[in-house]
Amino acid sequence: MKDKNTQLHASSISNPQQFWGQAAQAIDWISPWDVILDDSEAPFYHWFKGGKMNTCFNAVDRHVIAGRGSQIAIQYVSPVTETEYGITYLELQAQVSRLAGYMDSIGVKKGDRVLIYMPMVPETAYAMLACARIGAIHSVVFGGFAANELATRINDAKPKLILSASCGIEPSGVVAYKPLLDNALEQATHKVGHCLILNRSQLEASLQQGRDVDWQLGVAAAPNIDCVVLEATDPLYILYTSGTTGQPKGVVRDNGGHSVALAWSMKNIYDIGVGDSFWAASDVGWVVGHSYIVYGPLLVGATTLMYEGKPIGTPDPGAFWRTIANYNVKSFFTAPTAIRAIKRDDPDGEYLEGIDLSCLKYVFLAGERCDPDTLHWSEEKLKKPIIDHWWQTETGWPVAANLMGYAPVEVKAGSPALAVPGYQIEVVDMMGDQVASNESGNVVIKLPLPPGTLTTLWQNEQRYKDSYLSMYPGYYLTGDAGYKDEDGYLYIMSRIDDIINVAGHRLSTGRFEEVLCQHEAVAEAAVIGVADELKGQVPLGLVVLKKGVTLNEAELNQQLRALVRQEIGPVAAFRLVSAVQKLPKTRSGKILRGTMRNIADNKKYNVPATIEDPATLDIVRNTLTRMGYADAHI
Repeated sequence: MKDKNTQLHASSISNPQQFWGQAAQAIDWISPWDVILDDSEAPFYHWFKGGKMNTCFNAVDRHVIAGRGSQIAIQYVSPVTETEYGITYLELQAQVSRLAGYMDSIGVKKGDRVLIYMPMVPETAYAMLACARIGAIHSVVFGGFAANELATRINDAKPKLILSASCGIEPSGVVAYKPLLDNALEQATHKVGHCLILNRSQLEASLQQGRDVDWQLGVAAAPNIDCVVLEATDPLYILYTSGTTGQPKGVVRDNGGHSVALAWSMKNIYDIGVGDSFWAASDVGWVVGHSYIVYGPLLVGATTLMYEGKPIGTPDPGAFWRTIANYNVKSFFTAPTAIRAIKRDDPDGEYLEGIDLSCLKYVFLAGERCDPDTLHWSEEKLKKPIIDHWWQTETGWPVAANLMGYAPVEVKAGSPALAVPGYQIEVVDMMGDQVASNESGNVVIKLPLPPGTLTTLWQNEQRYKDSYLSMYPGYYLTGDAGYKDEDGYLYIMSRIDDIINVAGHRLSTGRFEEVLCQHEAVAEAAVIGVADELKGQVPLGLVVLKKGVTLNEAELNQQLRALVRQEIGPVAAFRLVSAVQKLPKTRSGKILRGTMRNIADNKKYNVPATIEDPATLDIVRNTLTRMGYADAHI
């Protein structure tokens, strides 16, 4: 199968116009493009220039026209509110067209921005699709984000309308959104004239007269509205990702290339088509939610599952498996951190007993590096192919993956497999020269990037060039470090700034974590480089233990140090390790290594807006102080 993959990839690189022109047949066009790839403004590339289409029409209306209006489009499952119901494509069309009618009635037009600050409810998907219907540019901000972070996004996007809800529901309880929104609107220099508020039964929000409108009342009085004609190159959405300067970067996605790429990926990577059931256990606030909860599955006429809950605690570690069985999920996508949480609470897979997973064909993992231990545990317990794949907010869809719907290849633990068609991945040294097989370097992608990737940063083309294109001219800098093996398999080991330089030896945090997770007592691990007068940096490890482990700390530390010495060697200088109850992570499951490194080295830091549990930073600080780092008074 690898030869088949190699040929497909080669054709996408040697003749991208032909490759993507063929892929574009999966989308309904109002009128065809003038040119498939316009490179006249390189390094800004435009796909399907001159083509006219509408993303909402492709995701909703065409399935109704094709006679599939009675098929479930969105299956909503909310264990935190004990609510489950399905929305058909016909019902979705009615909800979206009326919400778009409301937007139009208050003056929202093509090119206007609409900010969406919502929990995991179907209305969030309606909001995104309604924007796409009329050509408004949506910007989804993760529900419950801090007011000051929300204010920076309001100032940058300058929305005409904000769509929000009274609250979100977390396992810890109800999170009031409206006070956060009101606070953000007070802080923001850009003034927003209209807010549409979804009142949920768990908490009623107070509305500000003249600005705020109740969602149900506003939409009930609105007319239905048809899809407008859009250019393929018109922006579909802005999605903010953290910037190193503290000012968020607004990744811009277009309409045409985005639809083509996602439709291609649904079929060829995830093996999903008309009528199949697909579940991406993520949040609409993240790129996964944009691409594979809302747009991707709906573009190919599948049923997408929308889940308001967690992998554990809502109510137990069997929740994911029961949901897959109940709703006949064919392909399931989650983050390795979700699997590790389940593994930590149910190491022997007892919650899988009695659950029929015969419907499930594949489990896909992404969002962070999948360590081999997590992969093997999942394979052993689920008896399904576990498919790691790698991509970013900026790319919008997978960069390296196993094409399960086209020609599956061998799974290698620790690798997201091969470059996906359209992406020319190279591993280079600091000078930009390609490194040998199995040698670590910076992972870059040769320009042009394929359709569906970012076209620029919102109103900041210079920052786009500075952030991604300036270090290696002609290449996009991913910010990740790794290597390729002799078969061309890619291994992403860490972020570039997570490389530890121990006495001149460059070592990746991912390799240390991989080794620590081999220990039978360890559920997950994080390794950071801390300052050392002699060696420059030395690695420091924090591990979370599986439930029920009784090993004392001295014994555990001795075993972990010996394991690292055996697997990586004495050059690793690995002597600092401790167990913690919980690691600090973002809501999408990424471990906050940079923040931990700053704490250890007594450097100033901001609590990241995306942090899931701020209390974990205190846990880490106390542990680091006990280990001789992180001055307790700073």
